[in-house]
Amino acid sequence: MKLKNILIVVKDIEKSKQFYHDLFGLDVILDNDGNMILTEGLVLQDEKIWKEFLGKDIITENNSCELYFEEPDIEGFTEKLERLYPSIRYVNRLMAHSWGQKVIRFYDPDGNLIEVGTPM
Repeated sequence: MKLKNILIVVKDIEKSKQFYHDLFGLDVILDNDGNMILTEGLVLQDEKIWKEFLGKDIITENNSCELYFEEPDIEGFTEKLERLYPSIRYVNRLMAHSWGQKVIRFYDPDGNLIEVGTPM
């Protein structure tokens, strides 16, 4: 068995597609009208469709998981994030852990938690 994709729920799939392209360089592989597969295995699912599948409310900013990316030029990434998305909601701004890794954590426009850290 193999983990194939990670799916996140979004309110505006076009806005999210742009966000993940702008910051992480992810591109569309397949667009199935409300379910969009991006490079690196990230799937964007329209909130209305997901809610219909589950029959339950969507809980944003639930902090139970995160998307983790690594970036050697973390300062450059942080500048790009602040320039392109100045109203982004941070969990923590750029910081260094005791073991030396630098990280930044923030929410995407739909409340999905993202961490970007320097490679270990």
